[in-house]
Amino acid sequence: MTNRKVESKITILGIGNTLFSDEGVGIHLLPLLEEALKEVDQIEIIEGLTDGMRLLGPVEEAENLIIIDAINAGKEGGTIISLVGEEIPAYFGIKMSIHQLGFQEVLLAAKMRDRYPKQIVMFGMQPTSLELGVELTETNRQKLGELANAVIEQVHNWRNVS
Repeated sequence: MTNRKVESKITILGIGNTLFSDEGVGIHLLPLLEEALKEVDQIEIIEGLTDGMRLLGPVEEAENLIIIDAINAGKEGGTIISLVGEEIPAYFGIKMSIHQLGFQEVLLAAKMRDRYPKQIVMFGMQPTSLELGVELTETNRQKLGELANAVIEQVHNWRNVS
């Protein structure tokens, strides 16, 4: 992960569709993060759902951005995946998320307008199922704590590096 010390706000953006099982992991994770990070200053947690270009404002305003989403990397269901900086646009080269086009456009627009976050990390989890259903699969639900820990560790790394 990136380790530049951050004094400014960290934005955590959960995206996903909670109607398609594990596609909603970015949304399902947010309550755990809100609880775990409630004592940390300058954290903004945004439920992005599948809002596409409506997320341009929050992305452009973010100096330090953590994105959480389902990532189809062809791995075993529940695998935790992290991408840093320039690795993130590359992930969009492969169809990995049913709403990714909208968010790919958000990142591209922010970059073209020279308002891209200084630091950006994406955390995700390989879906086990994208079938219709409002709950995560058991496999992915059991890995939520591990995913939350990865995000929390990144926040603390940014805050505490000297």
